[in-house]
Amino acid sequence: MNGIFFTIIALSFAVAGVRQVMAPAGMASGSSPMEVLGSGMIEGAAGAVTLAIGLIGVMALFLGLMKVAEAGGLLAVVAKTLRPLMVRLFPDVPADHPAMGAMIMNLSANALGLGNAATPFGIRAMQQLDRLNPEKGTATNAMALFLAINTSSVTLLPTGVIALRAAAGSADPAGIVPTTLFATICSTTVAILGAKLYARFFAGGRSVPGLPDDAAGEASANEESGAYPLWVSALALACVAALVPVTVFWGKAIAPWIVPGLAVAFLGYGFAKKVPVYETFVEGAKEGFSVAVRIIPFLVAILAAVAMFRASGAMEMLLAPLGRLTAHIGLPTEALPMALLRPLSGSGAYGILAAVLNDPSLGPDSYVGYLVSTLQGSTETTFYVIAVYFGAVQVKRMRHALWAALTADAAGIAAAAFICSLMYG
Repeated sequence: MNGIFFTIIALSFAVAGVRQVMAPAGMASGSSPMEVLGSGMIEGAAGAVTLAIGLIGVMALFLGLMKVAEAGGLLAVVAKTLRPLMVRLFPDVPADHPAMGAMIMNLSANALGLGNAATPFGIRAMQQLDRLNPEKGTATNAMALFLAINTSSVTLLPTGVIALRAAAGSADPAGIVPTTLFATICSTTVAILGAKLYARFFAGGRSVPGLPDDAAGEASANEESGAYPLWVSALALACVAALVPVTVFWGKAIAPWIVPGLAVAFLGYGFAKKVPVYETFVEGAKEGFSVAVRIIPFLVAILAAVAMFRASGAMEMLLAPLGRLTAHIGLPTEALPMALLRPLSGSGAYGILAAVLNDPSLGPDSYVGYLVSTLQGSTETTFYVIAVYFGAVQVKRMRHALWAALTADAAGIAAAAFICSLMYG
């Protein structure tokens, strides 16, 4: 991110400097290019703080609701539902091994939009998978598949993006739920297929032998671990798949019900489980306040840089030719920076999302607004995840993990462009 940040600033300055020398009074308003650049930088920084302050309340609300659902055991229910499917995806990992539980908790947290909770589970999963690894320092097939799924996991509720859209004044902040669900189902499917296919071209990767591979052993392991029967998992998967056509065709009618419905559902679930909903909500809201405050420096940095890049004219010079090509596949010039930066930098992509949503000429409810919101909610910061997860277990030979993750990213971008064009284009 250091290189990206400096490059944006330096390139903006250079382009504005050339324009200043070539046409000192070239602006219609009478302002010189360097004056416009300086004003854009200051306005971007001020707008970042204003945005973060407006985001505090919305973020606190959503994290408070999620905390109640988590305390009520919602993650545990999802974990029991997914376990029979996971033992088939990861035949090298025993069903009752701690790695399986950590992976399930990580994917469940991602599905529910609990980004802060997902990372510790993911690191623990990698540490436990490394205990089954006969060749330390080299990624196993299970590690590569888990990382690919993690970077593209099905997202039922992109809470952070919904909160940002609401703070930006969207009339339909939850309108990205159907588009995000569709895009992540596509990217997760490609991640699984890609990881399984690429594994054939890379030597090694098997975990320690002696794992249960017959149906009786698997059923016994599921029983001991408290998993639901396979038919329950299959039914849950079918219900999730059925949500895709429902949300595609009736998404606009359903969307206004999602936010108030979630509030009632999560609080009701917690109340039924005898969770002290008020105290738990307040505890989660405190975390939301902390998260919103912590992102202010990132927003200031990236929004100021993006504002300079636009004010200098560098963004138009760079993206206009490429955007004319990608526009034919539903990826306009304004959304191109998000698609390119999202796998590299989470804070950078978040800043671009905020800039688009708060741009008066675009806004959260434009096609570009829906598209960049979907890209943010349905893709992951791939290189960051690889660095953190593999760094935790000192894996230096990634084998096919990066290729599988990037293939999933590409599939997610294509699926997001397709579904947003269909629903909001």
